[in-house]
Amino acid sequence: MVFDVLTPPSFTGSPFFTAAPLIAAPLFTLWATALTGALAVCGVLVLHILNGTSWKVEALTELVTVLTVAGLALLINRMVRRSGERLASARGIAEAAQRAVLPKPAERIGGLHVSAWYEAAQADAFIGGDLYAVQETPYGVRLAVGDVRGKGLGAVEAVAVVLGAFREAAETEPTLEALAQRLERALAREGTRRDSLDAVEGFTTCVLGEIPPGAGALRLLNRGHPEPLLLHGDGELAVLAPAEPALPLGLGELGGRPDLAQEWAFPAGTTLLLYTDGLTEARDGAGQFYDPAARLRGRIFPGPQALLSALSSDVRRHTGGGATDDMALLAVGRPGEREPERRRTVPVVPRGDVM
Repeated sequence: MVFDVLTPPSFTGSPFFTAAPLIAAPLFTLWATALTGALAVCGVLVLHILNGTSWKVEALTELVTVLTVAGLALLINRMVRRSGERLASARGIAEAAQRAVLPKPAERIGGLHVSAWYEAAQADAFIGGDLYAVQETPYGVRLAVGDVRGKGLGAVEAVAVVLGAFREAAETEPTLEALAQRLERALAREGTRRDSLDAVEGFTTCVLGEIPPGAGALRLLNRGHPEPLLLHGDGELAVLAPAEPALPLGLGELGGRPDLAQEWAFPAGTTLLLYTDGLTEARDGAGQFYDPAARLRGRIFPGPQALLSALSSDVRRHTGGGATDDMALLAVGRPGEREPERRRTVPVVPRGDVM
């Protein structure tokens, strides 16, 4: 209106009046959009009356144009609101699916401190092809972290198959080797029943773990998955690489060596970190991969939750906030004996950044 008043009659501010309700439509409520449109129409009408041009055809055309656009703005606002409601409903369903398929583990299981972190690469997605599970069984605390080949609903279905088989078999199978074979058979069985599961080229990399009660030991069986890390209370770090590489789940028909679980010491004050390749394949702007062993060696954290929080933040800084693959993290810590109430916490930063 100021523009129209301060300029000669040959200049008009009608484009601004037309734009106002369109700008309000996606940003404000239906009533606010209607009010903006009404003010725009009234503004055009008042200006033409003040300029003495209300009788001209151009004035009527401008008034009808602003009125039409205001009506379209109301329609756009309604469509945006409905889309927002549908998106909110879809997000709610996705959250419910994540809680059903990948429930957040308890902070304490079988006397161990547990923390999990999941981040899907796809925007607005809550679950993808990565998986984790922690379960107290008659044989101790058993855990699994895996990565299903592929993406989309097929990968989610495979995740549900693996986790369902794990939760059942972990309670009954006496060894990790037998547990791995149960998962292998479950994938093969469901692959022939479901068209959405890739029965020809599908596979799942996985690490199965077992922590017997009170033994101070850790058993791992690695089926083609990135090596877990063992963080000691003094900052030392060990990479738990398998002595014999094994094929991922779903490729058992190709042969290879039989499954073999390995045992490591798991004393008080140590934390086991398992992760998927979304962590190690995260790249910075120069294309350099993220190396969790190098970034964590020499650092100390008060517990699994602090470890995963710092680690996820460091990966986000490394990549600049972008992710190209799903990432699942699982940390399990054995409480230290006579551990002080407060422990030194060093931020996860590159060694070259330490002053």
